Amino acid sequence: MAVFLYYKGNQSVTIAMIKQLLLCATCFLLFGCPQRDDGYACTLELVYGLSITVKDAVSGNVITENITVTAVDGDYSEELMAFPSSSNFAGAGERPGIYLIQVSAEGYEEFTSESISVGSDECHVIPEARTFELQPL
Repeated sequence: MAVFLYYKGNQSVTIAMIKQLLLCATCFLLFGCPQRDDGYACTLELVYGLSITVKDAVSGNVITENITVTAVDGDYSEELMAFPSSSNFAGAGERPGIYLIQVSAEGYEEFTSESISVGSDECHVIPEARTFELQPL
């Protein structure tokens, strides 16, 4: 048996509906974002630690085709991803470390970067963005 609190035409609100709404709102407030003991709320977003742009050293044009960009941290190695409609490569998702970036592209000299340190805060890595220029062969 439903007790109607409000009725207008075909719309009605029952006590059971209000309880469900309150339960959902409470769950969202309690569990919507991960909470730390100090009350700091972290997001659920995935943050990439590296954002790499590669350009032709002569023309200045961004290189996105026939190219491999790899991040290496000790024994760990990851090929960075190029996202559609983006001119950069991203990787090291939520993974702090000290990386070397290795780039090989058709028609260019191979390139290895200096060390790039990706740190982190209470919730995520702190992104590092770099632009490298490749010399044509």
